[in-house]
Amino acid sequence: MFTINELTSIFPSYRGTADAQILIRGAMTDTRVENKQSLFVPIVGENHDAHKFINEAIKKGAVAALWQKDHELPREIPTEFPVFFVEDTLQALQETSSFYLKKVNPTVIGITGSNGKTTTKDLVASILQVKFRTHKTAGNYNNHIGLPLTILSMPSNTEVAVLEMGMSQAGEISLLSKLAEPSHVIITNIGESHIEYLGSREGIAKAKLEILNGWHDGTFIFDGDEELLNSYLGTDRSVSCGFLSQSSVVIKVHELLEDRSHFEVLAHNYTLPIAGRHNVKNAAYAISLAQTLGLTPGEIQSGFDNLELSGMRFEKVDGINGSLLINDAYNASPTSMKATIGIIEELQSRSHKILVLGDMFELGEFAGELHEDVATVISDQISSVYTIGEHANRIVESVKVKHPNIESIHFKDKESLSDHLKKKLTANTVVLIKASRGMKLEQLLNDLTEK
Repeated sequence: MFTINELTSIFPSYRGTADAQILIRGAMTDTRVENKQSLFVPIVGENHDAHKFINEAIKKGAVAALWQKDHELPREIPTEFPVFFVEDTLQALQETSSFYLKKVNPTVIGITGSNGKTTTKDLVASILQVKFRTHKTAGNYNNHIGLPLTILSMPSNTEVAVLEMGMSQAGEISLLSKLAEPSHVIITNIGESHIEYLGSREGIAKAKLEILNGWHDGTFIFDGDEELLNSYLGTDRSVSCGFLSQSSVVIKVHELLEDRSHFEVLAHNYTLPIAGRHNVKNAAYAISLAQTLGLTPGEIQSGFDNLELSGMRFEKVDGINGSLLINDAYNASPTSMKATIGIIEELQSRSHKILVLGDMFELGEFAGELHEDVATVISDQISSVYTIGEHANRIVESVKVKHPNIESIHFKDKESLSDHLKKKLTANTVVLIKASRGMKLEQLLNDLTEK
């Protein structure tokens, strides 16, 4: 990656053998994980200060460290151990990642959106790695700490970096975009996530559009069906993807099945190995970008054929008694929850369909009405609706009124929910598990899968 000596050009205040040609292969912020040849970056958080773990960091493989000047360096740290003194370790982490990104100089793809950004990231990376040495955001490393760590984990021969950019407050995407300086950007959609902090969908759109603050040279790809982005339709270097004719890339869906989707984009037919109309649109973003970068339809399809999605996103799990469990418990918003329910309703292989829905977070004063609104997409195709959480009962109450024939129950705890679910699982049953990450509904799988 880079040497300790190179860091002296960024951080001139240091002690130890900082002029050494010792190679740094990554950054360490968590001393519980071994990370050989790493740069230790002690982050000061609300509830903990990682500076106190420097000895553990050295044991786990750190060969140098950043250090805030307002902290006293422990006396037992070897005098030859390279320590770079900075005003703020988080900012220094970001500066280090910016330095390394410029050194490697890959084509940077920035992806944001209320929903679908992780799936789109996986689709883009799967396609582009057919032709380029590609690096992508791992897990949810998409914020002001995670994005720099993603960059610093990038191999030095990377040709394309696919970087997911998340946020909860205004200004956060702008910071990430200016740090990464993406050549191409994608906004998947504008939903309701983080409306608690941003006040309205208009506020959310403005925050997502901050990704353009660091954008340069390349293409801006976005949801052509979203009215809040209409002002960008037909603008220079923009590509809109959607089902409506106003988009520059119009998507034609041929067939939606439980495990794949057949559709047409830019006069070519594709097969996507995942279900859902919303995922077809995510695929269209990836196709549009890939064609911009010179990939052929055959290479694009090859990328789809080898797709690996991040965990807990429409993850199919074999349940007891031959049932099918859909673990989509990584995160949830009203938009994504309604879209996923639509996939379950379209499933042809199982007629007994159960929804297990938990709270969606960061909806603020809109939480009640947005949970209740989820019920508007639930039809008689669904056999049972089970909810858990502070606000999810609004879904059940609405379903009881609109569809009294659907079994609708709100549970106070996971244990009673799990006990009830076990009695319902047959070979003809599919269960969707969907909620915000903090609900930890994936824990239900321990009781519902074959041991």
